[in-house]
Amino acid sequence: MVDAATILSMFDYPFIQRAFIGGVCAALLCSILGVFMVLRRSSLIGEGIAHLSFGGIAVGLFFAIYPLFSALVLSLLGILAISYLQRKKIVYSETAIGILFSFGLALGAVLASVKGGFSIDLFSYLFGSILTVSTDDLILIIILTGVVLTFVGIFFKELMHMTFDEQGARLSEVPTIPLDIIFNVVVAFAVIVSIKIVGTLLVSSLLIIPAAASLQLSRSFKETVTISIIASMISVIAGLVLSFVYDVATGGAIVLVSLGIFVICVLGKRLIRSGELPKKATS
Repeated sequence: MVDAATILSMFDYPFIQRAFIGGVCAALLCSILGVFMVLRRSSLIGEGIAHLSFGGIAVGLFFAIYPLFSALVLSLLGILAISYLQRKKIVYSETAIGILFSFGLALGAVLASVKGGFSIDLFSYLFGSILTVSTDDLILIIILTGVVLTFVGIFFKELMHMTFDEQGARLSEVPTIPLDIIFNVVVAFAVIVSIKIVGTLLVSSLLIIPAAASLQLSRSFKETVTISIIASMISVIAGLVLSFVYDVATGGAIVLVSLGIFVICVLGKRLIRSGELPKKATS
């Protein structure tokens, strides 16, 4: 049984402090952007960027470049490629994402097989590790978090309009195409922020699951965002504690907690509905 003193003592370690700050940033960004993505039914873009970033990380480790920087560059190039293929109607958006998805995984696999010396480092990027969040990582995470929150804060109304009525937003002279591209760019930023905490294979779960959980109970858009943030924060903090105490993969622990929250929200929604039906019948 883990007591409160043990949990509090973990924050004496600098690497836990860095992981906690990075985790809070990741939870905040993913929970907010995830709501827009789930409602727009564009969750696949997060999955595509995450797997493309895996190839970027492999490039960084192979050429001794800062991995998160190479992952960010490749992710941004991938976003532009997806946008180009979609706008030119060469392929559908889902197909473009699938192509880049495959490219990222294939590139990472080839580079890992050519130079197997970074297999341990690559594993930490795949599944997340609280031990690997460095000061440089934290600086990049904080900068990207500030950029994303600023963008969302400035264009919140436009993004909400595009989410519920893209055609109406276009008729209202909202610059939907540039905003859509920039939104995908900030999703890439959120993915990079979350890689060290959750890992490339599981980062899309942090974008999708808290948002999906919040939609079970919320009655308005702002309430959806609020519940998503709370669910994501609980998932990340609980996952970090479980990872430290039981020495398990950070990303896996966070995602399992978020899945538990999702199940609770689904069951809670059913209980609420079952309680409302008798009232309606008797009224």
